[in-house]
Parts: sequence; C-alpha cells; structure tokens
Amino acid sequence: MRIAVASGKGGTGKTTVAVNLAYLLISTGKKVQYLDCDVEEPNGHIFLKPVIDLTRPALVRVPVVDQDKCTSCGECSNKCQFHALVVLPGSTLVFPELCHGCGLCLIVCPAKAITETTREVGKIETGTGLRGIKFAHGILNVGEPMANPLIREVKKEAFPGYVQIIDAPPGTSCPVVETISEADLVVLVTEPTPFGLHDLQIVVKVAQATGKPLGAVVNHDLGEFRPLTRYLAEQKIDVLARLPEDRKAAESYAAGRLLIEALPEFRDRFIDLLMNTALLHSAAEPKSRRVYL
Repeated sequence: MRIAVASGKGGTGKTTVAVNLAYLLISTGKKVQYLDCDVEEPNGHIFLKPVIDLTRPALVRVPVVDQDKCTSCGECSNKCQFHALVVLPGSTLVFPELCHGCGLCLIVCPAKAITETTREVGKIETGTGLRGIKFAHGILNVGEPMANPLIREVKKEAFPGYVQIIDAPPGTSCPVVETISEADLVVLVTEPTPFGLHDLQIVVKVAQATGKPLGAVVNHDLGEFRPLTRYLAEQKIDVLARLPEDRKAAESYAAGRLLIEALPEFRDRFIDLLMNTALLHSAAEPKSRRVYL
C-alpha cells in the first residue's frame, strides 16, 4: 500500500503528518518505508533520524551530438517537446537542464548523429530510521531546474511488501503529479484558513485528475471553518483526522521531535487517521484486491 501525503501549500503540516503516520504504522508491526520526494527541501530525516548506509548519485540521460555526422536537418529539435535542442547552421546545441531524458532525439535522428551520456542532478540517500523504518530521500543539486527525474529515482527505492508513506513536495506543480502518480491514495493536509482552502481547491483538482482516492487532514484546527467544511462535503472528501492548533506542537516540530512522542494526547488523532485511511483504501478497492493495514 502506497500512501502519498500532499498539500496545496507549504507549512500546512504535511511532513508532520507523514512522519508521525509512518512511526505509528511501524508500532503496529507493519513493515514501513518512508520516501521523501520533497527533493528540493527534504526534512523527514530530522524526525525519523535515519542512519544512512548508502549514498548514490542520481543520473539522467542527456543527448550528445556528433557535429561531424549531423546534417542540421532539424528533426531532433522539431520533435523535442521540451525544447532541449536547437539546430543552427552547422551546429546543433543541447541544453541539458531542459532535457527529460526520453531518448526520442536518438530515435528520430536520420543520420544517427546522437548518442547519450549521463548528468548528475542530485543524490539519493537510503538507510534505516527510528524503530526500523526504511528510509529514502533525494537531494536536488542547487540550481537544478527539474525535480521530476530525481523524484523518479527516489520512488525506485520502494521495497515490495512494505507500506510506503510518500512525502510529496508542496504545491500543485509537476513534481507533485510525479510523486502521487503511483500512489494508492492521497492524503491532503490543509489548514482552516481562506489561504489554505484556496490552495486545497487547486491541489484537489490535480489529485482528482489522477483518479486516486482522496482524504483530508485538517491541521491547526481551531473549530469548524464553514467554507472548508462546505467545500469538502461538496467534493465528497472525507476528513480523516483533525489536529488541533497547539503551541506545544509547533515547539516539538521546531525541536525535531515526533508529535506523537512529544505530545501523547495527539496519538489518538493519528490512530483515527490510520484507521480512516485504511477504510478509505478498502472502500476504493474491489473486494478481491483490498489490502488492510
């Protein structure tokens, strides 16, 4: 089972939900893996404290043009959907930062003038965190414009037979779509404010387009915020848990402590989240394929 935890904006408590859910799950005896796909600013390691036992570079394929063979026909440039190649008289330029590594240019080049090399976009670190939680995250190189290739590398670290908690990047851009694309369900973390509702509405549209079951966690809850309640009801999105606004919760986060360890009164809230997430998954799956946490 793969549970993606996402949010329409940063600061809603997405990582708080993801790491505490992983920690609670492993206490039930399940095999759990935490995948931090927020590769531009990963911080799950602060809470799960993994011992990193393997670091490897994340490589993407990029084209190399043999200018002696190139006829400047323009086929590679015309077919590239990402504008990573530009054909000039007597020279074909490659912009590696724009390349998605799809390999189409190699296929369409009639002169067979294009080969491939690799380029490092970041690194992958894997290890074992608290209570044996298997851990993997990606760290994108500074200045690297595309996170998707590195997110795909993080997801390759997934272990079969494990419950995977996938911490998505904040927002609604391509890295979020890439992260949730293979999840079994998506937990959307929001806050009961006009700003939080606005960004939730955007991420709901993105997530609904993937066809994944959706549930919501309302963090920093101060009581019913009617516009949010009304919107979730209209969209038929269940509230899986409500986490109250609490200064002590913010203090535990700042100290890098897990919420359910620092404040045991939050444990029941995360048990509700766990049980409701299992119910959401079971309701969405055909009976013959249901997986229970």
